[in-house]
Amino acid sequence: MQKQDTIFANPMDSVKDFKFDEAVADVFPDMIQRSVPGYQTIIHTIGELAARYVRSASNVYDLGCSLGAASLSVARATADTPCDIFAIDSSPAMTGRCERMVRSFSLPNPINVQCQLAQDTTINNASMVIMNFTLQFIEPEHRLALLRQIFDGMNEGGILVLSEKVSHPTIGGNELLIDLHHQFKRDNGYSELEVSQKRAALENVMLTDSFATHEQRLKDAGFSDVVMWYKCYNFMSLVAIKSGQENDNE
Repeated sequence: MQKQDTIFANPMDSVKDFKFDEAVADVFPDMIQRSVPGYQTIIHTIGELAARYVRSASNVYDLGCSLGAASLSVARATADTPCDIFAIDSSPAMTGRCERMVRSFSLPNPINVQCQLAQDTTINNASMVIMNFTLQFIEPEHRLALLRQIFDGMNEGGILVLSEKVSHPTIGGNELLIDLHHQFKRDNGYSELEVSQKRAALENVMLTDSFATHEQRLKDAGFSDVVMWYKCYNFMSLVAIKSGQENDNE
């Protein structure tokens, strides 16, 4: 049974910047389910995309893997496609639990868990790269370089799955999406205090972009097409495609 997220349930004299530490890793499944609308849909669809795009003898990289949900979705969806899956996260608390998680399953393709920065990861022979709510925690000035690094290490016809919390270009529209998201949290049992304190904790560490910014940056990195396949409130997931031969499954 997963532990309930109560990290921000009590008043804090000073709200510290959010970190993916032991306390967060301990309640992460509950936290992500109650905080991100459509999270299970995104994880399921990552598996569907893997079944379509992952090629035999290629690599898959899950950058910012947390507890490995996306990596596990890929592994299950590629049972008939031998590949190597690399689950990467900079948090020792996350990778420690992720390692134990993947070892508890009998998987057709191995998941190699590594504790390191996404920026320090060498991408090569990749048919799929996943950044599931990861780029938003990387300094804005380093984001384009990382995407170019990913693009350069991908095979033709490969894809990047990028899920992010986004900002709306108008003040009124942005406030509407924020309000809807906060109500989503309340509906999932978070108190007003928890919503407020977590927002303060994330303010300096999660810097969001608009979809237009993401789209332009991905095209500047070299991707030929950017497809938004999911959006709910201020959360979205997209597929960026590196041009190449059409998928053999089509």
